[in-house]
Amino acid sequence: MQNTEAINQTNNAMLSPWDIVKISRHPSRPVFQDYLELLFSNFIELHGDRYFGDDRALVGGFAQLGNKKVMVIGQNKGKNTEDQIVRNFAMAKPEGYRKALRLMKLAQRFNLPIVVFIDTPGAFPGLEAEERGQAESIARNITEMASLRVPVVVVVIGEGGSGGALGVGVGDRILMLSRAIYSVISPEGCASILWRDAAFAPDAAAALNLTANALLKLGVIDKIIDEPNEGAHTDYQAIAQAVKQEVLDAINQLETIPVEEFLNQRFVKYASMGKFGEE
Repeated sequence: MQNTEAINQTNNAMLSPWDIVKISRHPSRPVFQDYLELLFSNFIELHGDRYFGDDRALVGGFAQLGNKKVMVIGQNKGKNTEDQIVRNFAMAKPEGYRKALRLMKLAQRFNLPIVVFIDTPGAFPGLEAEERGQAESIARNITEMASLRVPVVVVVIGEGGSGGALGVGVGDRILMLSRAIYSVISPEGCASILWRDAAFAPDAAAALNLTANALLKLGVIDKIIDEPNEGAHTDYQAIAQAVKQEVLDAINQLETIPVEEFLNQRFVKYASMGKFGEE
């Protein structure tokens, strides 16, 4: 009898990258607020960036995960059309990224691990976001996260789109659900640029290496969390428990490493990305 890992590898081989893109966007797929309710207790939400306002696309605060006190931050798409509009479909504006950074620095002050859930098509591209410094806010987050002196565990639970994901995605351990995607651009956006036709999105998805298996081989992520072949939406409890165990394992491991050592490991991890050689 095949073991679970072998079965999952077989199932992965049967799904095309475009199939996985569609599963990652399934309307019933669990979003951040589902994981927040299923995994965490004693959640105290913190609001605002202390510059402009509060961004509902990104939620964060103090919480408890098992026996660990943590700072949890997540991009939240919402559960229905009304909620999705309020949360701007998890596409954060500059105040969202600045709020996230404020909470991360607060976690550092209290020496708490940071857990980040990524699920966004990308940062909000509207005029008001650009006027308030969208690019600067994301760049500053990337810079500041690289030097946070507490463990950072990132989980890609759905779509990990462009700088919108990376703006809160610099971490010591990057975990990814097996039917999630993580890419520099959406397949539709890539197809519109390369072929001037979004209908080529399936071809773009194959070229982008946006699946968990491809990203693990490239060293972009550290571990895949298996979900049912049909997707996480078929069993909320099972995927929540799997995520909880992997996050706790990552935190426990990182807490045994001296701060300067995991900071160096974090730097090496990101500095080595994109380096290729020819044989």
